Amino acid sequence: MNLRRRDVLLGGCAFAATTWQAALARRGLFASETDAKPANQPAVLVTAKSWPLFRGDTLASGVAKSTLPDKLQVVWTMKVAGGAFESTPAIADGVCYLADMDGKLYALNLADGKEIWNFKIDSGFIASPSVRGEFLYLGDIDGKFYAFNRKAGGQPKWTFQGDAQIDSGANFWKENLLFGSQDSNLYCLSAASGELVWKFAIQDQIRCMPTVVGDRSFVAGCDSMFHIVDLTQGKEVAAVPIEAPTGVTPAVLGDLVFFGTESGTLFGVNWKEAKIAWKIEDKASGQPMRGSPAVQEGILVVGTRSRRVQAHNPANGDEIWNFATKQRVDSSPVIVGQKVYVGAADGRLYALDLKTGKELWQYQAAGGFTGSPAVADGKLVIATDRGEVICLGAK
Repeated sequence: MNLRRRDVLLGGCAFAATTWQAALARRGLFASETDAKPANQPAVLVTAKSWPLFRGDTLASGVAKSTLPDKLQVVWTMKVAGGAFESTPAIADGVCYLADMDGKLYALNLADGKEIWNFKIDSGFIASPSVRGEFLYLGDIDGKFYAFNRKAGGQPKWTFQGDAQIDSGANFWKENLLFGSQDSNLYCLSAASGELVWKFAIQDQIRCMPTVVGDRSFVAGCDSMFHIVDLTQGKEVAAVPIEAPTGVTPAVLGDLVFFGTESGTLFGVNWKEAKIAWKIEDKASGQPMRGSPAVQEGILVVGTRSRRVQAHNPANGDEIWNFATKQRVDSSPVIVGQKVYVGAADGRLYALDLKTGKELWQYQAAGGFTGSPAVADGKLVIATDRGEVICLGAK
């Protein structure tokens, strides 16, 4: 496996590879979709017992349906010696799936953390797994995309070879799946066979999970453009200039799409009109936003590299509150009821009051968080850049 692929960039989206460098130093859904769903409803759903995609659902909302105890306790941990995780777990049918940067895919019992199976490839994983039906879909750092049979020990059913590293998870549309690549392509494959349906190229890398609303997909790219793609044809409907590159997965609420950029600007874009509804610039620090927002009616929450967690009114971008962290926040927040959970680079996992931003609870891990929480069945699972998987809930 070529560990240095994380630092080989094809264009202007030159993200710092802090987790990957740390690893080098140490080494020396389940839900069906239908065409009848309205455009503002996700085709693949989060349920109380599942977290099938990187940001939960096809809209990348980052909102859990499960509840959590007021003060979480460690239910179990799993440590991979010399390992490192950047990805976010997927949870389905009582099993937690997680892929590490050394190329091992794990299936763990959500109740107690016991390993059900693992499957090793020759490359490594940064992307987050996506679950649908019997299969888990995931791309690696060498550009190969897999359909793993999660009921058969993770054996691949099919593979598809792209031309460069795959950073984020897959999304779903009808019988197909979608993923972006550092080779600049948005790929649409048959989920059943892995055959290419179409591909759409932008001018630079795609590091985000493509968001899906009806027959449209949204890609915020390293080419400093926000792309709206017609999924029926694999062609661009419109593109909106966003002033700086980004690898952030766009989150959708109604007619608006939300994401931050490498210049530290938070955007709200009206996807139906293909125009910027509002934007908030971080003029004080200009630090990048690398975590995806979490959004529901009335509030949007995002973390920044300027050591802040911020809440905004999604309708107009007005700030509701902000919370100071001790270190940068690259992890994406998750809204759970009246709380929001977010991890920081120093290994602190925070629970904040959704309305006020007040800190309610904190957990200190040994290692930092780049990956984000997955929440299902009364448990929160998150993994560190030092190879530890942590499950929190009621002991």
